Amino acid sequence: MIKDLGEIEAFLRQVLIDQQPLLRIRKNETEVLEACGTKEAMQGKQKVDGFYFASIMPKPKDIRFYFFPLYTHVDAFKLSPDLQKMLKGKTCFHIKQLNDDLKVEIRAMIEAGVKIFQEQGLT
Repeated sequence: MIKDLGEIEAFLRQVLIDQQPLLRIRKNETEVLEACGTKEAMQGKQKVDGFYFASIMPKPKDIRFYFFPLYTHVDAFKLSPDLQKMLKGKTCFHIKQLNDDLKVEIRAMIEAGVKIFQEQGLT
């Protein structure tokens, strides 16, 4: 079981970074990593340089993982009870600890989200 927030953040960052070139890392700073699609798209009424995909924000008590495909394609994802407990709202996970099963599940969830973006022509 990983309880070190730095390790959790490093894992999440690496999983998103590994999705390049299908995703583009729009911000990679200490306080946030943000990933988006690689093609211009309409996001609401605004044209953006890449449709928002996910972001990671470290906080003092947890790591916040915002995963937008869960909002746009909720039926495509079946979360385990352990991951469901971390979900606050529709797309924000508050992650305080990870085990190997959760790491596998999160990686698969991100990969499924990338596949959805590919099918939608966003990457």
